[in-house]
Amino acid sequence: MDTLKLDHIGIAVEKIDAALPVWEGVLGLPLHGIEEVAEQKVKTAFMPIGESEIELLESTDPEGPVGKFIAAKGQGVHHLAFRVADIDAALAELKAKGIRLIDEKPRYGAGGARIAFLHPKATGGVLVELCERK
Repeated sequence: MDTLKLDHIGIAVEKIDAALPVWEGVLGLPLHGIEEVAEQKVKTAFMPIGESEIELLESTDPEGPVGKFIAAKGQGVHHLAFRVADIDAALAELKAKGIRLIDEKPRYGAGGARIAFLHPKATGGVLVELCERK
């Protein structure tokens, strides 16, 4: 699998507006933009840092994945996302290796990315996202 870099770290928050004073104001990260991804029941805010980004995730539905995460675990690190050169090839390779996948086919992600998640049981309890950006 051709893993290019750490694309972003996803942070689950109750409200993006309430989290921005820390990430923007205290840590000085510039807000790149806010986007709603209806398919995933989430609103995202991206803040670049070096060659990676911080992604704040606010649930738009308590029954969505981020809403359920916050209800169970509270706010905090939700996932690590790795940029890959070819997400279709990466998923095929991982499946052939017997890695448990949440997504066997890529789906739409924020910023026009194609994304897929690996099951945390296959990665030592860490939710891992693969991300392809053209």
